[in-house]
Amino acid sequence: MRIGQAPRNRRQAVGKTMWVGVWLLYLAGPVGQLLRPGVSTAERIWGGLGLTLFVLSYLVLVFRHMWRNMTVPLRYGAPALMLALSTALSWMLDFSWLVLFIFTSVACAVVLPWRESRWAILLVTVVLLAVGARYPEIRGYYLFAYGLPALGSGFMMVGVQYLIHTSTELRAARQEVARLAANDERLRLARDLHDLLGHSLSLITLKSELAGRMLPDRPEDAARQVADIERVSRQALVDVREAVTGYRRPRLVVELAGARAALRTAGVTVTVDPALEGEHRGLAADEEGALAWALREAVTNLVRHSGARRCELLLTEEWEADERRCLCLSVLDDGTGPPRAQQDGNGLSGLRERLALTDGRLETGPAPRGHGFALRAYVPLGAPTLSGAEAAPAPDISPAEPANDPT
Repeated sequence: MRIGQAPRNRRQAVGKTMWVGVWLLYLAGPVGQLLRPGVSTAERIWGGLGLTLFVLSYLVLVFRHMWRNMTVPLRYGAPALMLALSTALSWMLDFSWLVLFIFTSVACAVVLPWRESRWAILLVTVVLLAVGARYPEIRGYYLFAYGLPALGSGFMMVGVQYLIHTSTELRAARQEVARLAANDERLRLARDLHDLLGHSLSLITLKSELAGRMLPDRPEDAARQVADIERVSRQALVDVREAVTGYRRPRLVVELAGARAALRTAGVTVTVDPALEGEHRGLAADEEGALAWALREAVTNLVRHSGARRCELLLTEEWEADERRCLCLSVLDDGTGPPRAQQDGNGLSGLRERLALTDGRLETGPAPRGHGFALRAYVPLGAPTLSGAEAAPAPDISPAEPANDPT
């Protein structure tokens, strides 16, 4: 069952219905009072009709709220009806009917906004205490048996509703971050293709025109232009392949933006090392992709399981024992972390395999200050590579024309 979401299939609907039905077992007290010997027929009819109407109101509220189909009259009318039935049935029949106030308090917490539900819960509790004072036999303990459960259940459900609201916002924020990241990648690809193909195609067009003007009088010069066209075409093909490959891999900058949004939505204060936002010469695309996956998995686990309030993201350059340079991504939090005896889940196991493909490794354990959890992902850092402009200068676009060119 997914918290804060309507059922997506019959199995989830049945599970949520069974969970709601379990709580109706607390109505065994009123039902038992109606079946007791000595209860008049009129009381049984009145109590049975009132209890049936109360249960129907409660179930309608719960299921309409579950399916996001709540109207304003129902939102306020049904809790008012439940409070009226709780008061009338408890006053006229027996103190065992005071349990209805607990259901009323929970219903107010579920369907009313926080600013109104807190006062409604207090009102339900006060009415319960006033009605319960009518029965001398329970005055010594009804505050603890009925009053505190009504108050505590109501405010506990308010907390659950806040958790559901936060989870819904977090899912929406993740979807928005994913959409923005996809748009950013599309824009990046469009810019790269424009810059790469625009220059290369212009150069090919110009050299084709030059080669056409040189034929048939100057075949050697035309052949040089055709050779330049071939070289430019091959370089353009390489550049396009690199651009598309970069489009398919996750990038640290994109994942960092998503991590910030997710942590902010979850109420986690994050400190980001400025090194994470810069470019790293010598970091290959595969290694950067592995670090991006590590950042995504670490933030996902932090939000879901750690209960942390603070998080620190670091990127440092380190030397291994075999004199290799490595780039280390560290994610530190002040949460609980997994139990020491617990094995890695599927996410961390897959991350270890992904890092191993790049000759890297993953380390997890307690945070340096002894409280919290630390995840460190290492990838090798190669020698800085030259850019395309430095490695392969563009061919000369102006042909060497002899002085006796008739044109």
